[in-house]
This record gives sequence, C-alpha cells and structure tokens, in this order.
Amino acid sequence: MANAAANFTEHTLGEYTEGTAATAGISNYSIQHKFADSSGEKMLALIWEGKNRVKVVETAKPRLIDATDAIVRVTGTTICGSDLHLYHGAVIEMQQGDILGHEYMGIVEQIGAGVTKVKVGDRVVASFQISCGTCRFCVQKLSSQCEKTNNSSVANAMYGHRTAGVLGYSHFAGGYAGGQAEYVRAPFADVNLLVLPDGITDERALFLSDVLPTSYNCVEDTHIYGGETVGVWGIGPVGLFAAKWAFIKGAKRVIAIDSVQWRLEYAKSKIPELEVLDFGKVKSVPEELKRLAPGGLDVALECAAGEYPKSILHKIETAIGLETDSSDTLNEMILSVRPYGRIGITGLYTGYTNHLNIGAIMQTGIRLIGNGQAPVLKYWDSILNDYILPGKVDPNLMISHRIPLEEMEELYKKFDKRDPKDGLMKVFVTTKFSSPPGEGSPRLTSLKK
Repeated sequence: MANAAANFTEHTLGEYTEGTAATAGISNYSIQHKFADSSGEKMLALIWEGKNRVKVVETAKPRLIDATDAIVRVTGTTICGSDLHLYHGAVIEMQQGDILGHEYMGIVEQIGAGVTKVKVGDRVVASFQISCGTCRFCVQKLSSQCEKTNNSSVANAMYGHRTAGVLGYSHFAGGYAGGQAEYVRAPFADVNLLVLPDGITDERALFLSDVLPTSYNCVEDTHIYGGETVGVWGIGPVGLFAAKWAFIKGAKRVIAIDSVQWRLEYAKSKIPELEVLDFGKVKSVPEELKRLAPGGLDVALECAAGEYPKSILHKIETAIGLETDSSDTLNEMILSVRPYGRIGITGLYTGYTNHLNIGAIMQTGIRLIGNGQAPVLKYWDSILNDYILPGKVDPNLMISHRIPLEEMEELYKKFDKRDPKDGLMKVFVTTKFSSPPGEGSPRLTSLKK
C-alpha cells in the first residue's frame, strides 16, 4: 500500500491514514485523538460490525484535518440499496467499525483555512463521491473518476484505473467515514458540498447526493430518444426515478421489471403510465417482454445490481467465490432488446461475472454501456434548478418513511427483507439537528413496532 499511496497527494495519504484508524474498530476510533475533535464531543453513528450486522454507537466527533475540509452537522441522511451490498459483506475491504452512509445533508459548522466558497451556517448537500476538483476528470465534472481521492491498490488493479473515493463505502473506496452519523468531515468542501437555496425542503434536497444524479445519469448516459420503449430492471428508488427520467426524456413506454410486488404497485401509484412486469410470475422475461413490445425493447436500464443471482448455477458460483456478480439479469436484458438496442448498467457490479452472452452482444450490435458511478457534480445543479425548483420533478414521490438515526439498525434489517407490510422505499433519517418535516413529507415514525 505504501507504494500505491506514494503517488498521491498529502491530503490523500492523510485521508487513508484516517480511514484505517477510524475503521479498525469503534473503540479504537474513539480514542484516536489525532482525528477526534479536541472538545471531546461525542456523536451517534451507524457502524458496520460484520456481515449482516450494523449498530448505532456513540463515538468521537470528527475534526478538521486538511485546510480544504469542513465539518457538517447532519440534518438528514438515508439508506441506499447499495448500502445493502456493504451490509451483506459483498463489497471487499470492509473493516469492523466502518461508519456507513454515502448520502447526507446538513449545516456547515466549521471550515478549514483553505475553504473559500462554503461558509459556516450554509445549508448544504454532499456529493456521495469525493472529488478533488483539479485532476483531469474533475475539471470536466466527471467526479466519479477522480484520480486523487482513492488510493486503494486493489480497486486500481481490478478496474485498471483510479476511481473516486466514496463516503462510507469501505477501504476499497478510500476508507472515508460516512454520513449515517450526526457529524461528517467533508473533504474538499468547496467542491463536494452544494450550497442550497431557501426554496427547497431538506427532503427534496437530500437525494441530490446520489439517487437523483444516479438515476438521471443512467438515462442520460444510455440516452433516450423520443418514442422509444424502455425496460427498467429493479424498481427501487433508483429504478423508480430512472423510469421517471425516461418519460421526461421522451420515452413512449416504460416497463418496470421486478419481483417485489409491493414495489411494482408503489411505482405504478407514483407513475401511472408505467407498465409493470413481475418476473417471478413469468417463465421467460425476454419472451414476455417481446410479447409486450414486439421486436424487443429499444433500451434496457439495469438498476438492480449483480449481487442477486437468479439461477442455481450463479447462486453456487457467487456463494463459493467463483464470481463476484451474477450475469443473470444482464443476459435477460441482452435477449430482451432489439438489435442495435442499448443497455445501460447502473446497478452495482463490483468485479467479475461468468457466462455473459458476449456472442449475442457482438452478433446483434447491442450497445452495452457501463454508466459508471454517476458524476454527481455534472448534474446536480441542473437537476436542482431545471427540475426540482420549478416543480417539474418532486423527489418526495420516493420517500415512504421518516425515522430517527437511533433506529438505523432496525432499518437495515427491514430494508433488506423488503417486507410488503413495511413498504420501505427511500427513508429520510433524522438526527437531533433535523428540522420539522417539510411540506409533502412523511411524519416521523418508529420502526420498532
């Protein structure tokens, strides 16, 4: 690791050192005076304790480390479907005590001497990825490919390139402490914090951190031409908004494919023109889709992830480590689109898959597009100013619950089970610093019933 880190800036080395200490175990993190606020103030945070185990604990409030840092008092955070990959231990280089969470917003409490744009007292939302703002990708606002904020040699070896650090997403993504906490240290604050106007509620602003840019990038990067038929695999929050963006971009038809019936019903209630397909009730998804859309889909959007195998073969291979991701869903998509159709991959795939139907891709001219982690900085201004503030898009349509941070352990369990009686879509998680619910937002509820 020393050799890999040697090519990075002093900031990145400092960040990695902090990440290592912070996540070697929560008790160890608590006594790291080098990285704790000198006041001795504590905070609540959600930590990873091992496969399928998380816990809300009291730990040290972080302090400023670099001149470009800010400390943010969290007023809203959430759980994401991709957090379940961490929960399940499906993402490598997790360490006991890691503070999870890559989506948060709040109030700036402190700034470093080098912060010039963000001010104390600003209400901000944070990008889930960490951008340096100066490398060749960041200057193009392709923040997901930042070359200076993730020194994982494993990620570099697997992907052939550096990718950006990600908040609360393992040492594979830089070892940054996450946002499911009462305070967060925000590196490169001027770049990664978006100052919010007064005309947007916290609930509508929070999802600029990830879900809104991710779903928008899925549609924009794969590209939707007017009048096309689009299939969306996985109708969780990202898939739900990918369907919404697809209609906004001119799709004639959008078909949601999932096996969680209440999610399909929820999506249909929020987007009435959406068509739905429960893949658990059909013998062949490609055959059913070609019946619904003769000739095949024009576009297929993958918003599910490779962690969830459908066939026995892939269940065995993923279980014993012969692959990290299943190609079951991708192969369905390949057989469901028309020749020269387009497939966009936004659901998380961490490594390698077996039995991908590469022949069908080559023979029919299908465009297989890796959408990448969404470059948040490229989109969040336009999503805010062109869609949310004018009322063209309402992020509240995906918020099903509002719960306190203290109940996040229960939230992970219930979010993982996807029980229809819980009906959890996107959840706004409050802290002691949160404002009352904004207009059109759910009231505070408890999951401990």
